[in-house]
Amino acid sequence: MIRIQELSKMYITPSSKTVALENVNLQIQQGDIFGIIGFSGAGKSTLIRCLNRLEEPDSGKIMIAGQDITAMNKKELQLARRKIGMIFQQFNLLDAKTVFENVAFPLQVSNYPKKQIKSRVEEILDLVGLANKSKAYPLQLSGGQKQRVGIARALSNEPSVLLSDEATSALDPQTTYSILELLKDINQKLGLTIVLITHELDVLKHICNHMAVIEHGKIVETGVVEKFFLNPESDTAKRFISILQGFQEKRVYKEGEGI
Repeated sequence: MIRIQELSKMYITPSSKTVALENVNLQIQQGDIFGIIGFSGAGKSTLIRCLNRLEEPDSGKIMIAGQDITAMNKKELQLARRKIGMIFQQFNLLDAKTVFENVAFPLQVSNYPKKQIKSRVEEILDLVGLANKSKAYPLQLSGGQKQRVGIARALSNEPSVLLSDEATSALDPQTTYSILELLKDINQKLGLTIVLITHELDVLKHICNHMAVIEHGKIVETGVVEKFFLNPESDTAKRFISILQGFQEKRVYKEGEGI
């Protein structure tokens, strides 16, 4: 379980102060696929990056599997991060390393037994459908294949939590669908808790069970995904649904013109 309590974060520059998160409270059940949706600048990326302290919160508490992430020292945090995998929008792969080497890298850093690295990497690459690409380099891969490498790397240390930071926003719709199906399969097979941030309603609808809406650094709505689409409460949720309906109406109109 992930429990976020009174979490706040502010960015300060010589000329301004920007509140990124303000007293965020959120609870995510173990094994859930939980979506966090918001418009650009709402604070969703800051929130998910605070979960593993890639961003340092100013105040509040983050509990993951009973451990207080916010109270850990550097060494404790390094150990805890092994169980918190993260997938990035821009893949963040090492271009000079092969697919195998990219996935093996976190294991090497974690002093994983050398004799077991090969079998572990092969196991994960098979899981993400890249068993035949182990010797390829990132520049030889499609966007979807690169993201599968990113997912494999995030899974290398057998995490209990997987964080997805806009992992499909750089992909085309067909590739996005295949990545979402892969994440669903991983969730079911491994029992991982997946926290996924997005601004894409199709992603939220396709994969998530529960969701939260973030607006100006505050959580303004939570609940099951069906509630978001059928009975949105917050202004942000209503705007998302209104935009979706507008796209659907335009699509129907254009299709009708072509008949």
